[in-house]
Amino acid sequence: MNRVVLASKSPRRKKLLEQIGLSFKVSPSNAEELSSQSDPALLVEELALLKAEDVSAGHPECFIIGADTVVVHQNEIIGKPKDKEDAFEILSSLSNSTHSVFTGVAFVKSDKNGHIVSKNTFHEQTKVTFSTLGEVDIKNYIETGNPMDKAGAYGIQDDLGALFVEKIEGGYYNVVGFPLNRFYRELKLFVPELTLIPHNL
Repeated sequence: MNRVVLASKSPRRKKLLEQIGLSFKVSPSNAEELSSQSDPALLVEELALLKAEDVSAGHPECFIIGADTVVVHQNEIIGKPKDKEDAFEILSSLSNSTHSVFTGVAFVKSDKNGHIVSKNTFHEQTKVTFSTLGEVDIKNYIETGNPMDKAGAYGIQDDLGALFVEKIEGGYYNVVGFPLNRFYRELKLFVPELTLIPHNL
């Protein structure tokens, strides 16, 4: 069985893959995340594949997983905030409205020379509705530091970030940053020999 590599430094993705019993190592991509795509679905798939392909060169005979997440609101693609002021503007714009979270995932297999022999990409979309956010609540959340490394400047799993979400349509884990259900279904097709080991065994 090929070794598994997660081409992401996201602690949330690492935790989710550990949660389902996948044995893997983390090797974040250093590729510059540039894309000309305006379609968010194509964008996240392209960037996820870029990360996986970048890491594959240094990991021969491995199965590499790449991922990327963006928030889309009023046809604008929103990534991670640049600073606290940007985070405030983003969260204020998401207040009392619905946005979409797109997460793209890429699978790459490498041969003994680190060359790519097969690959696959897919994405999931989840709609998230925020209630009306007060200025004090937004500022208090930003002061925790949690928004700064997240697309859309919030984490649905955060203590305070969770309070902003009125409802979701679609997968919860997709909003966290990794669509576990779709991932598992695609995994069984792409790497049928790979097995998960539950933590209680």
